[in-house]
Amino acid sequence: MTEPLHPLDDALALTPDGADRYTGHTTPDYWNMVGPFGGATAATLLQAVMQHPARLGEPLALTVNYAGAVGQGDFTVQATPVRTNRSTQHWTLSITQPGPDGEPVTTTTGTAVTAARRETWGITETPMPDAPAPEGLQPLGQGLGVAWLDRYDLRPVAGDMPQQWDGRTSEGSLTRLWMRDAPERPLDFCALAALADVFYPRVWLRRAQRVPAGTVSLTVYFHAGSAQLQATGTGHVLGQARAQEFRNGFFDQTAQLWSRAGLLLASSHQIVYYKE
Repeated sequence: MTEPLHPLDDALALTPDGADRYTGHTTPDYWNMVGPFGGATAATLLQAVMQHPARLGEPLALTVNYAGAVGQGDFTVQATPVRTNRSTQHWTLSITQPGPDGEPVTTTTGTAVTAARRETWGITETPMPDAPAPEGLQPLGQGLGVAWLDRYDLRPVAGDMPQQWDGRTSEGSLTRLWMRDAPERPLDFCALAALADVFYPRVWLRRAQRVPAGTVSLTVYFHAGSAQLQATGTGHVLGQARAQEFRNGFFDQTAQLWSRAGLLLASSHQIVYYKE
């Protein structure tokens, strides 16, 4: 008897459709307010790279630009290796869907870099902060208003969602939390790319107001290789995010994700639109 697909694997299912092209279909499991959760969209673009027969090495960087919401239904992913060097390979990415007139409309663009990693000297300058073990922390409940949150086991350490939406400005935008897929799933590059986007908008924490906000561009840098992700297994990952500047309707966010063993797995940066 065949076991059912994990919800993430179902959302990332792509079918080859010619050179550098894949087709997929949105799923309700990762739905946000007006389209799929942005982390799932990023993971979908990376999945096209991971499936490509010409891929060199493993993901090093992924940038996703959200031009518009992906609508319910079928979509097409384009993943083209535009240059391959000895150690790195460079990709252009996009997602399109039929518009009202039937012509393709671009919802998402991006780039990726894969690389053949080799052993060298290394050191960590951003150590994992102290945090209580996830087993002793209360997870966020289910049914929080958008489907994709139910696909994660999230256990806040600091900087939880404001308890009162009273417009009082807080002193900082730092959030720390343990996270993993729900149900449990072994960590891989696509899952890690999605985890880099689980943090709620930093402006909500600073302003204690649910102002409309959405990511415009997200970049994830992968510091770990596949063997280190496999060692993480289905365990929790500690994530930390903070903003650096809020100005003229946009703010940035920088984030880090560590394995429970203290290994920096990935870091990310994004620029987010907010409306007042």
